[in-house]
Amino acid sequence: MTAAKNQPTPFRDDINGLRAWAVIAVLLFHFKVPGFSAGFIGVDIFFVISGFLMTGIIARGLAKNNFSIWQFYMARFRRIVPAVAALIAVLLILGWYWLPTPDYQTLGAQSAYSLSFLSNIHYWRSAGYFDAAAHEKWLLHTWSLGVEMQFYLLFPIFALVVWKLKPSLKVFFYCLVVLGLASLALSILASSWKPVAAFYLLPTRGWELAAGGLVYFLSQNKSFTSQQNKLFYLIGLILWLISFVVIDSSLAWPSGWALLPVAGTALIILAAQNNTLLMGNFIAQWLGNISYSVYLWHWPLVVALYFAGLQGDWLWITGFFALSLVLGHLSYKLIEIPTRKGLVKLSFSKQFASFALLALVIGISAVSVRLFTFEGRLPEAVEIAAAEAENKDPRASECAPNQEQVSPSCIYGSGALGAIMIGDSHAMATITALQKAGQLFDKSSLFLGKSGCRPVRNLKSIENSQCYDFNNKLLDFELPKLANTGVPIVNVTRITGQFMGPNEDSDSKPTGYFNKVPKNHADQTFMMEFRDAFIETTCKMAERNPVYITRPIPEVVQHVPNTLAKNMMFGRKAEDVKITLDEYYKRHTFTWAMQDEAAEKCGVKILNPLPYLCDDTYCYGSKNGRPLYYDDDHLSEYGNKFLVPMFEEVFKAN
Repeated sequence: MTAAKNQPTPFRDDINGLRAWAVIAVLLFHFKVPGFSAGFIGVDIFFVISGFLMTGIIARGLAKNNFSIWQFYMARFRRIVPAVAALIAVLLILGWYWLPTPDYQTLGAQSAYSLSFLSNIHYWRSAGYFDAAAHEKWLLHTWSLGVEMQFYLLFPIFALVVWKLKPSLKVFFYCLVVLGLASLALSILASSWKPVAAFYLLPTRGWELAAGGLVYFLSQNKSFTSQQNKLFYLIGLILWLISFVVIDSSLAWPSGWALLPVAGTALIILAAQNNTLLMGNFIAQWLGNISYSVYLWHWPLVVALYFAGLQGDWLWITGFFALSLVLGHLSYKLIEIPTRKGLVKLSFSKQFASFALLALVIGISAVSVRLFTFEGRLPEAVEIAAAEAENKDPRASECAPNQEQVSPSCIYGSGALGAIMIGDSHAMATITALQKAGQLFDKSSLFLGKSGCRPVRNLKSIENSQCYDFNNKLLDFELPKLANTGVPIVNVTRITGQFMGPNEDSDSKPTGYFNKVPKNHADQTFMMEFRDAFIETTCKMAERNPVYITRPIPEVVQHVPNTLAKNMMFGRKAEDVKITLDEYYKRHTFTWAMQDEAAEKCGVKILNPLPYLCDDTYCYGSKNGRPLYYDDDHLSEYGNKFLVPMFEEVFKAN
C-alpha cells in the first residue's frame, strides 16, 4: 500500500445507484411507509460513500503532490451550499406567512445552525432524532450535513498532518484504521451511555466515513477476481437485507448495529459491480443524481404533513412523497448544476466572495427571524395560542439545573417555609401554583427537583443518567436535613411514563429501571418492582414529614399550543384540545392503585388535579381557545394556576 493509482476515479454507476437506494430508504422511513422502520440507515450508507470518495480525492492529490486543501474546501462548498441555502431561503419566506412567532423564531435558529453546518450539535443539545418533537423541526435532517461538512473540514487536515510526518499512503491507511477503530469503540460505548450525542456527533460517526476511506485503499491496492467481487456484492446485499429486517429505531444507534449496513455498503463499493439490475438501471441513476436535493426537500414536506395534521392521510403522504422527487429534480437541474458550473469558472477569491455574500444575506435573515418579533403577520388568536408554548417558569434553568446537585436555594415566595416540592419536570411546571397557594397563607415553597428524575430510591432513568445520584442525594441528604420541621413534602411526578413509556402507544418504551432495562411496554416485573420501591420511599419520607402525592397530571397527547394554533390557521373547528376521562384512567390505573396503597400503608395524602382540569367526560388541554399546557403534558404558567385551590389544601392542614 505504498502507492496508489493516480488516475481520477471514473464515474461509477454502482455508487450512484447506492445513493439512490440510500435516499429512497430515508424517504420510506420518514414518510412512515410500513416495513421500512430501518430506513434511517440510508444516512449511514451516505457516510460510507462520502468517506470513499473524499479519501480518494485526498489520497490521489497527496500521491501526485498537488493536493490543495483550499480547492478541496471550495469544491465541497460548491456541491453542498447552494441547494441548502435555497431550501433555507424558501422556508424562511413560507414561514413568514404560516408559522406562529415561537415556531418562526425556532426556524430562524435552526436555519442559522444549518447554514453554519452546526445543526448536528444544535439538535444534540435539544432533542433526539426519534423523538415525537422531531416532526416539528423543519431542518432536523441537516444534522447529517453538519457531520459531513465537519468531516470535510477536519479530514484533510488529518491527512496533511500524517503526510507531513511520513509521506506514505501505507502510513495514511494505518492511521485511518486506528482512527476508525477508535471512533467505532467510542460509538459503541456512547450509544448506551450518551445515545443522543452518539447519534449526532462526528466522533461517533467518523468510523462510518473512515470505513469508506479504507475501502478506497483496498480497491486501489488489491486485485480480486470477478467471482470474488460478485461474492462481495452478494454478501453486501445480504447484510443490507438483514439490516432492514432486524434494525428499527428502538435500538441504540449507531452502536455496533450499524456495522451491518456499513459493512454491506463497503462490500458493495469494493465489488464495483457497475452493470447490476439494482444499481445500474435508469431510475436508480436518475435518483442517484438528484439524491442530495431529494434528501434536502423531502423532510420539510414530512414536517408539513404533521403541521397540517395530514400525517395519517395516505393520499397526502403519497402526493408529498412524489413531490419530494419532483422538487429534488428541479433543485438538481435549476440550482445544483447551474451554480456548480457557474462558480467553477470564477477565480477562487470570487467564489469565496460569492459564498460569503450568500451566507451573510441568509444568515442575517435567519438571525433576525430568531431575535425579533414581527407583529401582525398572523391573526392575534393564533399568536396567543402559539405563545403559550413559551409560557414556562423563567426560573426553570436555575432551579432544575442540568447538574447532579439539587437546588436547595430555590425558594418561591416569601415568609416562613410552608412546603417542599419534589419531583421531575411536572413539578417544575407546577411550582409557581404551589407558590401562589402558599402566599395566601404567607408561606414560601422550596423546590428540590430535576427534569426526568422521579424521586424513588435507587431508580435509574434512561432519559437522564444523573438521576440515580440526584435521587439518592435528595432522599438521603437534602430531605433528612428538613426532617421533623413539620413542613409538608409535595411530590408531583410523571410516574406513569416510567413503566408505560412517555407516549400512549404500545411501542412506547419505559423510561426507568433499577438493575435491568425493561424491554416491553408495561413490563409487569418492573411495574411490581417500581411499586414496591415507590411505596417504600414514600413511607420513609412520611416518617419525618407530612407527605402529599399528586395524581398524574393529564397528558393530552397533542402539543396543545401548536395544535390549537394550527387548527385556527387552517380554519378547522376551533374546539379545545382534550382527551376523554376514560383515556386518562386507562393509562393511569396502575399509578392510582399504587398511590392508594401508599396512602393506606403510611398515611400520605393524595392531591387530585382532575376536578380542576377535567369534567365528567374530558380532561382539557385548553379552555376557551387558550392552552393550559406548553406542550403535550406540562402545564404552562397560565394552566398551572388552575391547581392553586388544590395546593391550598397543603397549607390549610399545616
